[in-house]
Amino acid sequence: MTMLHVEKMTKQFGGLRAIDSLDLTIKKGQILGLIGPNGAGKSTAFNCIAGSFGPTSGEITFEGKRINGHKPWNLCKMGLARTFQIVKPFASKNVLYNVTVASFVTTNSRKVAEEKALAVLESLNFANKKDILAGNLTIADRKRLEIAKALATEPKLLLLDEVMAGLRPNEVDEMVDILKTLRDRGVTIFVIEHIMRAIMALSDRVVVIQFG
Repeated sequence: MTMLHVEKMTKQFGGLRAIDSLDLTIKKGQILGLIGPNGAGKSTAFNCIAGSFGPTSGEITFEGKRINGHKPWNLCKMGLARTFQIVKPFASKNVLYNVTVASFVTTNSRKVAEEKALAVLESLNFANKKDILAGNLTIADRKRLEIAKALATEPKLLLLDEVMAGLRPNEVDEMVDILKTLRDRGVTIFVIEHIMRAIMALSDRVVVIQFG
């Protein structure tokens, strides 16, 4: 089953063509890697797919439904979630609070949201840090928190934008194991990454993008 299909997607910013007729397909249960030099258009592609802004032209379908122009919060409710290169948690709130907020995408009950958040943290071996303020976390733990927040929305497709940037080699290995486990649990993953050994260890297929 095709989870995501992008056909001839183009994004123009004035005279700059950031994305130029990009085609890609992700099957359910796959991990697809997206690589390319800085400024190639990788994050712009994610922004178009995840609804931060629409493409200038082309088609984006998610589970067979056209999603051009859909807002990020609507896509999240449909099962498409993403993380960002620069993580911005609620720094003055603890880890559990941050993940609980994300859980409200799927429930209106605070009790249920907290239960879901705790379950997500336990699945990531992160529950032991649930009471730590997000602003006091290490870079590696902030990255893990970012993934936990995305998982709390119960995604079918997870877009990860350089989730391993800034991590030490052993932390990269831990993140690779986490992402493989998520895939085994049924989450389809689309990942941007510059760490090639991680991309090669993770990806079923790799798409290369340069100058859009």
